[in-house]
Amino acid sequence: MKAKWALVFLAASAFGAMCQQANAQVAGEQPIGTSVEQTQLIVEGWSVKKSLLGKSIYNDSGEKVGVLHDIIIAPDNAVSFGIVAAHQFLGVSQHDVAIPLSQLDYVDGKLVWAGATRDAVKAIPAFQYSKVRTVPIARKDFGHH
Repeated sequence: MKAKWALVFLAASAFGAMCQQANAQVAGEQPIGTSVEQTQLIVEGWSVKKSLLGKSIYNDSGEKVGVLHDIIIAPDNAVSFGIVAAHQFLGVSQHDVAIPLSQLDYVDGKLVWAGATRDAVKAIPAFQYSKVRTVPIARKDFGHH
């Protein structure tokens, strides 16, 4: 009976050692996925699909100035831009504009673009998708600015 328990203990110890070895990290290697710090940023971040796209944008006076239709991410991740429908008729955008996402904030449950007015937004030159790449380029091929 003691031999049986000794064999079970030996097998469990070997299995535990293999599991520890499989999870060991090697210095200088980057694991695929996110770090603990990055995971915290994700938790604190905004979901584009759930929190941003299709949402109305208001100025700091509570006036609706547009709807967020799209987000463009620069290849170097330095800047992201929001594509805002400044004027819609029956849900179809008549005038889209591009703005740095850093100009938007989330205040009291609403997307807020401080200082924006309907007239000021309509005066911004229209954004045209024809000038945006339809197929992303590799980060290594992106010319830094």
